[in-house]
Amino acid sequence: MKQKRQIAILGSTGSIGTQALEVISEHSDLYEVYCLTANNRVELLAEQAHQYHPAAVVIANEARYDELKALMTDLPDVKVYAGAKALDDIVEAGPIDMVLTAMVGFAGLSPTIHAIKAHKTICLANKETLVVAGELICRLAMENHAAILPVDSEHSAIFQSLVGEDGNDIDKILLTASGGPFRTKSLDEIATVTKADALRHPTWDMGAKITIDSATMMNKGFEVIEAKWLFGVKPSQIEVYVHPQSIVHSAVQFMDGSVKAQLGVPDMRLPIQYAFSFPCRLPLSGNRLDLFTAQHLDFFKPDMQKFPCLRLAYEALDKGGNMPCIVNAANEIVNRAFLEDRCRFLQMAEVIGETMQRVTFIKTPSYDDYINTDREARQIASSLL
Repeated sequence: MKQKRQIAILGSTGSIGTQALEVISEHSDLYEVYCLTANNRVELLAEQAHQYHPAAVVIANEARYDELKALMTDLPDVKVYAGAKALDDIVEAGPIDMVLTAMVGFAGLSPTIHAIKAHKTICLANKETLVVAGELICRLAMENHAAILPVDSEHSAIFQSLVGEDGNDIDKILLTASGGPFRTKSLDEIATVTKADALRHPTWDMGAKITIDSATMMNKGFEVIEAKWLFGVKPSQIEVYVHPQSIVHSAVQFMDGSVKAQLGVPDMRLPIQYAFSFPCRLPLSGNRLDLFTAQHLDFFKPDMQKFPCLRLAYEALDKGGNMPCIVNAANEIVNRAFLEDRCRFLQMAEVIGETMQRVTFIKTPSYDDYINTDREARQIASSLL
């Protein structure tokens, strides 16, 4: 009997984590949950533990450990841990085959590094890991022979388009974006949008942080930075196209002019499952794309004036060093401030741009430099609000 692959899900209570559990349920003969982690959502984490019976659960917020422990008294075989160090330690567990990094933000960097050093396959949904420390992560992955498989729908689409193309050079990566809720609004209209407006994404059901990043198009900027590291291309080879229908999830143009794309209905379970099963394709329940009755497909260039965060991400990538780390830290601060009504929508880009000017630039940062840069950038961004 074939042994089930053991999966650790970092961020199991978020949008990606919950859909990953659906995939595991659909293929329970192939996959088993080894570990589930969350930051604050104790009740849902305990509920998931009761359904999937992992070997361990981790709550990142140590203040909620007792609360989680109390909800797990009837599961004595499930170990309960808390804190950042517990996250780093659990991903190194021997039985784990794959680690799905679905945590949001800078917090995902350290456990991802620990998982790579433990030679685990990384199913990468935490884009900040490559945004902040792409060069370091790629080097560690090579040194430790740890595969990194993209879970973002766009990067999965590029990855799928490259299968079978070994040795064929990429001319361009065509990264698609839904355009978020404000793609048809004028700059004057965008200036007055509210948190409620920004959280109404027209296509994807995501967590609040990523939904706001999508509205500013910083999410797409981060995906540009990710694409550089995942696929070894120059920033000039990555073009962003707004595609409101979200059917073409991204494409690759080759040197002969041929373009390969991955198409499908918007369903994050597909790229999650493909990362789990690569190079195999497994059956997946759900809707199917019918190109013969589908609506027309639109593509157009994003307006950098309306969405300066995308421009700032390109600038950070061109500058290199710790600049993407600075952008990520400042973005996490302003994103939270906007969600808490302490910052206007367009002010987010202003604060990020000013933070980029003020934080100490380091051309070849070490891991400790990233930690210090993150701290300095957060302090400066907070002071600018």
